[in-house]
Amino acid sequence: MRYKRLKYSLRSSACIYYYGVAFCLLSFVSTPQSPVLAQTSASPKSTGSLDSTEIRQLFFSALREKTVENLKHASELFERVIQADPRNDASLYELANLKKIQNDYANAQPLLERAVAVKPNNEWYWSALADSYEKSNNIGKLENVFNQLIRINPNKPEYYFDKANALVILKRYDDALAVYDQLEQIAGPSDDILGSRQKVYLKQGKIDKAAADIEKAIAENPGQIRYYLLLSEIYNSNGLTDKAVKVLLQAEKLDAGNGQVHLALADIYRDKKSNDASFKELTQAFAIPDISIDQKIRILTGYYPKFPDPNAKASALELSRILSITHSKDSKAFAIYGDMLLTNDKLKEAKEAYKTSIALDGQIYAVQEQLLRIELSQNDLDGAIKDGENTLSLFPNQAWANYLVGVAYAQKKDFNKALGYVKNATSLELQDKELLSLSFSLLGDCYHDLKNNKSSDEAYDKALANNPDNAYTLNNYAYYLSLRNEQLDKAAQMSARSTQLQPNTSSFEDTYAWILFMQKKYSDAKLWMEKALAHDKENSGVKYEHYGDILFYLGKTDDAVDNWKKAKGYGDKSPILDRKINEKKYVE
Repeated sequence: MRYKRLKYSLRSSACIYYYGVAFCLLSFVSTPQSPVLAQTSASPKSTGSLDSTEIRQLFFSALREKTVENLKHASELFERVIQADPRNDASLYELANLKKIQNDYANAQPLLERAVAVKPNNEWYWSALADSYEKSNNIGKLENVFNQLIRINPNKPEYYFDKANALVILKRYDDALAVYDQLEQIAGPSDDILGSRQKVYLKQGKIDKAAADIEKAIAENPGQIRYYLLLSEIYNSNGLTDKAVKVLLQAEKLDAGNGQVHLALADIYRDKKSNDASFKELTQAFAIPDISIDQKIRILTGYYPKFPDPNAKASALELSRILSITHSKDSKAFAIYGDMLLTNDKLKEAKEAYKTSIALDGQIYAVQEQLLRIELSQNDLDGAIKDGENTLSLFPNQAWANYLVGVAYAQKKDFNKALGYVKNATSLELQDKELLSLSFSLLGDCYHDLKNNKSSDEAYDKALANNPDNAYTLNNYAYYLSLRNEQLDKAAQMSARSTQLQPNTSSFEDTYAWILFMQKKYSDAKLWMEKALAHDKENSGVKYEHYGDILFYLGKTDDAVDNWKKAKGYGDKSPILDRKINEKKYVE
């Protein structure tokens, strides 16, 4: 017969936990199988001054203390029982468990050894002792424990596996193989036995025996693709890649729609640097619905470390496209397709993929945030507001969503609405320094446009407190101070810092030049304005006007007028620009 075995390390923690819970429950419902009543019903002779009734009462008092987690008192009571009755196996067992809870395996072991000596047929006691030996790495004593457990319950496969595992750790490989043979005679062949046996063969370096065992399974079950996969894995992991490919190609002929075969081939071809062949196998695997979408997504995310290599990006994009077709009803497929489109700078297509993902499942916040970011980058302010407010109806406490909607409103010049959303962002997020700096900076911009200079300055100060190197905040704050002709030294320091953080940024250099001009440092101002003009790709009329202003104060009136005329030609609509040109002098 076949059976399915739970995964475990050396001992099955599930079994031990089950025994522990079962014991506690059985103790209180007083079933005949309970080790507590098995001991007390036997009316053992006590060696202390307590009679059997008093011992029984003391035992149940200890159990009650254990139940309310008063472990110290419970331990003391169990110890009193053992002092009065050294052969009280239930108390030995319970006290040992309490010590195990405290990771005191050294003192738990002798208690359990005494318990099994009193009741050698108690499966729970032996299981607890096995666990204790394993946790304290006392592997040498495990063989006898599992022998006892097999004697008590010979039809439980886990005990055979546990015994074999202990023997493997002790490098007694042939003895471990003998245990698997014994189990196979009792329970019949199984994949668990087959797989475990292969691991032993491979530890012995007997690749031929491992392969022969699986080849026998293939001969007996030629249609079972899992055996081909197992055989190919053995060959591939031991450097026999050609044999591994041959086995997988045989499997492919039997079942071309088996995705695991294609994935295994893709792995081998990748290791052989046959990238085209590997990618071909992946595309076939991704088109097979039976392979879980989560496994495919794990493969896709494996491409991330290879970015920004264009070939890796293109391959990941194509696989994600296939994924969206194969799993067309799963929002995750379109979410990662959107991610790959975004990575390949296909913003329009990414936007549609994210919208499809949201339509399939609107409960994934990260996808909605990505959509908002794309809409803002495309200056789709109405779309960002609509989708952002819908996002916030589902996720009102998401600080980034509040900030992004605030950005959209600010760009639409609706500063009062922007303030509401951005204030929400600052109240919802207290740890994300980046978001806090951006949010307070945006508050500063909004307050400035609303002519609330005091609140604007306070917001900028908070932005810089969260991120002293926020270049845009440094630039804006400095520029607005200079427009008011206030705190020019502070403005100059902030502006200079922004040019260090983002050198060759024309707008930052223009701000710094303007502040130097306000400080009457005209030579320095000229130097920085010339940098700004050199890095200006848009031929800003305002910059040429500023340059003319500087030149005028350096006594170069004709050059100043020429630059004022250039400013007008480039679209500068300053109301005093014509006066500067006509009067050939600086006008405030």
